[in-house]
Amino acid sequence: MHFYSRCKIHSVIRMPVLLCAALAVVAAAAHERTIAPMPPMGWNSWDAYGLTINESDFKANAIVLATLKRLGWTYAVIDEGWYMENPLGDKLETRNYQLDAHGLLVPTAGRFPSSAHNAGFKPLAGWVHAQGLKFGLHIVRGIPKQAVRDNLPIADSAFSARDAADTLDTCPWDDGDYGVRNNAAGQAYYDSMLKLYASWGLDFLKVDCIADHPYKASEIRQIAAAIAKTGRHIVLSLSPGPTRISHAAEVGRHAQMWRISNDIWDGWSFSHEHPDDDFPNGVITAFDNLAKWAPYAKPGNWPDADMLPFGSLAPHPGWGEPRQSRLTQDEERTQFTLWSIARSPLILGGNLTKLDEFTKSLITNRAILGLDKTGHGAHPLESLPPEFKQVRVWATSQGTGETQRKILAVFNLGDTPFDLHATWVQLGFAEGRHSARSLWDDVALAGSERLGVSLPAHGSAVWQVD
Repeated sequence: MHFYSRCKIHSVIRMPVLLCAALAVVAAAAHERTIAPMPPMGWNSWDAYGLTINESDFKANAIVLATLKRLGWTYAVIDEGWYMENPLGDKLETRNYQLDAHGLLVPTAGRFPSSAHNAGFKPLAGWVHAQGLKFGLHIVRGIPKQAVRDNLPIADSAFSARDAADTLDTCPWDDGDYGVRNNAAGQAYYDSMLKLYASWGLDFLKVDCIADHPYKASEIRQIAAAIAKTGRHIVLSLSPGPTRISHAAEVGRHAQMWRISNDIWDGWSFSHEHPDDDFPNGVITAFDNLAKWAPYAKPGNWPDADMLPFGSLAPHPGWGEPRQSRLTQDEERTQFTLWSIARSPLILGGNLTKLDEFTKSLITNRAILGLDKTGHGAHPLESLPPEFKQVRVWATSQGTGETQRKILAVFNLGDTPFDLHATWVQLGFAEGRHSARSLWDDVALAGSERLGVSLPAHGSAVWQVD
């Protein structure tokens, strides 16, 4: 029952109407104060541009994203490398990081002209906001080695960079930073960083090398505390995965998104030489990951299955050669369906200036997007008949009470087509006849005691079941 319905009932019995209305306003305000009440949706530059994104390319993609904002596509995020003059340099010394006088990373004016004269990203963030979008950045946790070498002063404090740096802690795959100590100097450094970035108009911060290998609990707490001090609503996204279930409560207290796998790229599955190697991941790995994390998805807390590598992954993707996504259309549809029914954040990775019609048809389907925005109780069916061994089934609901709608998604994980013939009981519904409507193409299925569907390899289907 919705709050308004409960309020209406109580007002008849004993609650004054004005008090009831006031409580409704309070409830709405509380929802508004929740950072990320729904899974964030948007675009990130990594899958298409890697370290090389510049202002003109970013704006070109944001302009396309703005045409989709009515559907919820909101966040425009600049991924790693925005502070490098030479992002393709093979050594730290040749990348030429740009820092301010207090050891904070700032955009390079050569790639982001509007940042000249110490403006930072404030002009660009203002432009993003004028498009009706929200502005995001990626950082790697820590303090730049260059700031420590020069022992730069930390703004608004008596500390300097060497007081904050843990020189024995470096990110295994990024050589630009030292870790930040869990001390007052370390907190002062992150406080100064978030104060600056919030002043630019930051809405979204993706922090890397922090959620797993290694998991850095102290820096998560420091960054979250620094964000809170700004007074600005900034989504905190932790990367990479797989975040461990044992850390669920802690990351849920401090962040709104956390990655549940290592990077997912454009393949159904990938072969690895070593059993412990989980880079890159294919789409198939997300089924188990999302099933494990399903109970933790709620307003303000969204287990993140990673970006959607759809369409053009060019001109400089973060992994591999420039290319069109190698996912088949069936695989793209399956990935988008799974991400949506499981309520993962939806972050596009492809070059939006080359958005193809098929991908556009996926990301503009209101019925599927509605699952991600308003679904509740999403879960995979735990037990299916043995003959369905290559099938996964997810169920969720929308609405409550008399308006509640039951949603069923069926996925073929096999490499060959599969004809599914199942009773509704086998699929988790009450015995008897049920009708259904496909959410992808709005085609109705007549009432029947069984569901029959032919699924292509790696294909899927999703219905509203009555």
